[in-house]
Amino acid sequence: MADQAEQTPPDEQAHDYVLDEQIGFLLRKAYQRNAVIFSEKVQTGLTPTQFAVMSRLSEITSVSQNQLGRLVGLDVATTKGVIDRLLGRDLVKSERDPNDRRRQLISLTAEGWAQFLATVPLGHEVTADTLAPLTQAEQKSLARLLKKIT
Repeated sequence: MADQAEQTPPDEQAHDYVLDEQIGFLLRKAYQRNAVIFSEKVQTGLTPTQFAVMSRLSEITSVSQNQLGRLVGLDVATTKGVIDRLLGRDLVKSERDPNDRRRQLISLTAEGWAQFLATVPLGHEVTADTLAPLTQAEQKSLARLLKKIT
């Protein structure tokens, strides 16, 4: 009897939720597509998040770990994990802030800069491949709309 109850068709109200029309689901699938393309193109062992952190560091040179996380949109625990892995690969370094001895400043090492610069062209390819199904106008609209909701 329990099996029959589970197979009963849902009522109309419950059925009006269409997963394929939900923004979170669509964003996750789009991100999965991007992550697969990234892993195929960028064969350096970097993750998209690690590359994003390195990219932000290339723009601002040196910053506290906390501020870096905020600038890349990461929570504290994720930021720590990403920085620890990059430190372990000698791609970033941590130095005491001369203005606040309690704070550590994160920056790219020479190896980190070299790795980042070598990966930038691949990053452009990842973006182009991810957006390839869209026209140029659609690509610009998508980027504009995503910036608006983030």
